[in-house]
Amino acid sequence: MTTISEKRASGSRTYIAQGEYAIGDCEAAVISTILGSCVATCLWDPVARVGGMNHFLLPEGPPSRSDVSSFGANAMELLINGLIRHGARRERLRAKVFGGAEMYKGLTNAGNQNGTFVLSYLERENIPCDGQSLGGAQARRVEFMPALGKARQKLVSDASQIVEKRPTPERTSDLELF
Repeated sequence: MTTISEKRASGSRTYIAQGEYAIGDCEAAVISTILGSCVATCLWDPVARVGGMNHFLLPEGPPSRSDVSSFGANAMELLINGLIRHGARRERLRAKVFGGAEMYKGLTNAGNQNGTFVLSYLERENIPCDGQSLGGAQARRVEFMPALGKARQKLVSDASQIVEKRPTPERTSDLELF
């Protein structure tokens, strides 16, 4: 596996796993992922109508690791640079963030650290965060329509029981919790 794992979402469902990101500019494109303590950031440029989602494990890792896209700062830069390559402008980017759950009470604080990291990163980079669903104790299935900037999530108690389905018709809200 390479350190950069960009997928192209083009008119169908594209699933991303930890350390991956996907970019799309087609209205029919849907990017999805399943999160526990990991965080997914959905970024889009409403003028260029291009967007993308990443999925990272921890805010930062040891410099010796080869899978750098699994760590927050690298995952954010890879997604931003990928969007710019596809016509987005950094100053127009908008964000929605998901994940950061405490999946195993008292075992690790990774979810909280991920949530704190992503909000701090967005503030530092002057990228407005239009919606967030961080924390809690349940896994999430997140779907993002990158050309439209719309996201939705489903909280699940057992992520292994999730069955992928077609997205429901367009809603009036940009952030739908179902």
